Amino acid sequence: MARFTIYPAIDIRGGRCVRLKQGDYAQETVYHEDPVEVAKEWAAQGAEWIHLVDLDGAKAGQPVNDELIGRIARAVDVPVQVGGGMRTLRDVEHMLGLGVSRVIIGTAAIEDREFTKQLLASRGDRVAIGIDARDGYVATRGWLETSQVKAEDLAKELAAQGASTFIFTDISRDGMMGGPNVEAIVRLARVSGRSVIASGGVSRYADLESLAQHADEGVSGAIVGKALYTGNIVLADAIRQLAVQTGG
Repeated sequence: MARFTIYPAIDIRGGRCVRLKQGDYAQETVYHEDPVEVAKEWAAQGAEWIHLVDLDGAKAGQPVNDELIGRIARAVDVPVQVGGGMRTLRDVEHMLGLGVSRVIIGTAAIEDREFTKQLLASRGDRVAIGIDARDGYVATRGWLETSQVKAEDLAKELAAQGASTFIFTDISRDGMMGGPNVEAIVRLARVSGRSVIASGGVSRYADLESLAQHADEGVSGAIVGKALYTGNIVLADAIRQLAVQTGG
């Protein structure tokens, strides 16, 4: 069975580790004052990757918490991926220079196709395309706007341009603890023929197990946020259980 990776999420706003409900900046919960310490904890529990989101950057359209992100990347011995506000080649190179292993492009994939094309050509192996969907259509600018582009159409187009990894979020499921949209995630993997990391709605071990069953179809991992902070999922236990399930 193909490998399946759990990505513990650290969402950064104002230098703190927070979670938003359905991407709503007005519905914020602060979980920790120091994201560096949170990253160290996830690494200590066996995380193979850490997923960072610069929420301030997503809203501003340029990286805001870059100094903090660099400190996190240096503080842990596992690779980190970062999304939020990277819309120029300079932003991407700056982030990679801080020690980040993979950057996530979201809004720019819709609004600046030429930039995305150039980025995939030059740094394709270090890029993931974040596709955040609301009712099947791509949402941009920190989920504040919804485009007229279908998520599956965007995935097909960018896969043809060299995208190898997608991160798919069903906004209606994010932070709601109601389970991921497995059907839509699997469909995106099939349509694109690429690796898809699921995001949004994972609230219990069973959610991870149901996603991992589709690892051979391209569902390569899941980002877990709120469930780790509430204690619904213990990262070390989840990693162990999935290793048994997938033979990893």
